[in-house]
Amino acid sequence: MGRTRDSRPPLAVIAAGGTGGHMFPAQALAEELLARGWRVVLSTDARGARYAGGFPDAVARRVVPSASFARAGGGGAGLAARALVPFRVLGGVLKAAFGMLLDPPALVAGFGGYPAIPALGAAWLLRVPRMIHEQNGVLGRVNELFARRVHAVACGTWPTALPAGVVGQHTGNPVRGAVRAKAGAPYIPPGDYPMSLVVVGGSQGARILSDVVPAAMAALPDALRARLRIAHQARPEDLERVTAAYAEAGLRAEVAAFFDDIPRRFGEAQLVIARAGASTIADLTVIGRPAVLIPFAAAARDHQTANARAMGEGQAAVVIPERLLDASALAGNIRGILENAAGAEGMARAALSLGAPDAAARLADLAAQVAGLADTEPRNEAPPVGKDGPAG
Repeated sequence: MGRTRDSRPPLAVIAAGGTGGHMFPAQALAEELLARGWRVVLSTDARGARYAGGFPDAVARRVVPSASFARAGGGGAGLAARALVPFRVLGGVLKAAFGMLLDPPALVAGFGGYPAIPALGAAWLLRVPRMIHEQNGVLGRVNELFARRVHAVACGTWPTALPAGVVGQHTGNPVRGAVRAKAGAPYIPPGDYPMSLVVVGGSQGARILSDVVPAAMAALPDALRARLRIAHQARPEDLERVTAAYAEAGLRAEVAAFFDDIPRRFGEAQLVIARAGASTIADLTVIGRPAVLIPFAAAARDHQTANARAMGEGQAAVVIPERLLDASALAGNIRGILENAAGAEGMARAALSLGAPDAAARLADLAAQVAGLADTEPRNEAPPVGKDGPAG
């Protein structure tokens, strides 16, 4: 690996924020680059910084202001907030640019979410080598904005729908070191013994899972229910009612707003019930666990359905559209998996076959290539120009 002009290790600015869907793959790249001797800075906003607890201590945090029209709200106060959005973003771009002038990065890598805008915008203005990583099968709005203004577009889900003229490179979705440590952990198929079932709705939980899953569990046969140990991640406002619903059904359940040990819990699980966020699917396929996936119907451009497609078609998961989800349908699918040990084991193998445990290394290789620090020839030009104009 090369060094920058002032002989210090190269600096990567990683721009991400918002939710675990953006932060987990960003963290995975940060871990990999640190292991290769890079310096790493996380550029995010104040909200994103609250989700950065899992990043290594060696990653410096650079908090810059950002905003989005979607989060500005409505009404009079919302109109005022929306009017301030461009100024907050511009302020963030200028602050990010100032930081880059003080300590020039070899690369800026964006992972989506509006907190990534300032660093990517500053990198574009300063002509810093830049790339984006899209976790989902459909580009998010921020990544779509920058897709023609970066030197590489890394895709976590393949195929990913891209704007005309943009060339994507399939790297897979990188997973954190704690997940890689569980890669291919032996699967214990369901049987006549205590079984673990994990319910996750993303880093902020999901209301529909809190509404339907406890009722579905209550509808299972007594003998099956008695063997279940449930871990359910729910929104803070749903914790009390979800806990009460499980208790009323006589089920053993641990209910929390966030689990910081998901890799361990997935490794011990016989079945996972989850939304179809890209990071959740990456964890499931690297560890190798059967799942029931309920894509978030209101997700932008229905990207969670695109995310779940490979697991569904590969017989690694049962995919239930949200409009068809009810307690009876979910209970039937849970029984179908937990009462068929051979089938569940086959689903686990199928999930594992779809995983990309080396995705972080592949993404770091691409980062080095874009920065001009790899053994291979770097791509110094942005991807082919689309119909909407040049990348400059």
